[in-house]
Amino acid sequence: MDYRKLNKATRKDHFPLTFIDQILDRLAKKAFYCFLDGYSGYNRIVIAPNNQGKTTFTCLYGTFTFRRMPFGLCNSPATFHCCIMAIFLDMVKKFLEFSIFGDTFEHYLENLELVICRCEETNLVLNWENGHFMVCEGIVLGHKISEKGIFVEKSMIKEIEKLPPSTTVKGIQSFLGHTRFDQRFIKDFSKISKSLYTLLEHNRALNFDEPCL
Repeated sequence: MDYRKLNKATRKDHFPLTFIDQILDRLAKKAFYCFLDGYSGYNRIVIAPNNQGKTTFTCLYGTFTFRRMPFGLCNSPATFHCCIMAIFLDMVKKFLEFSIFGDTFEHYLENLELVICRCEETNLVLNWENGHFMVCEGIVLGHKISEKGIFVEKSMIKEIEKLPPSTTVKGIQSFLGHTRFDQRFIKDFSKISKSLYTLLEHNRALNFDEPCL
């Protein structure tokens, strides 16, 4: 579904989404984890009747509208996050982004029971096939978290290594943007990336030489 025109005309919902570094910092250095996965989370949220017509689409079998929130709408992520926050507002120290944790096994089980009960109370359906229970580490947003701390996932490093050298200003800006969070895992990153930032200076000739590689 292509909702670009609808998204352009939609007033954006600025409900604050959790920053990646905040998520990882809160999850790291715990003894036990459980990673849950919501089942068709967006489709569990009912669209207001007076707004359903805005999602109208035509296919081989006729013209239809969504009664529940689909993917592709610009405010879907913020709306879903707002709903999850409302459901687990009193559990922010036990539950974060469908991840449950505990400093001890007993603490972990206690938090898991509270979260599962809340899911039952609010009819929040989980995808058990994608759930991971009683683990000591896990991959969250491309990073490995465990009791030892936060580490960059190896597959993520390999993907970055496959990227071709950026030879345009926008390409360099995009690359540096992708590395912004992972800077803290790279020793002397400011020195290593200095030549790239130099290329972004005003009226600077774009001379992509050996130091930039």
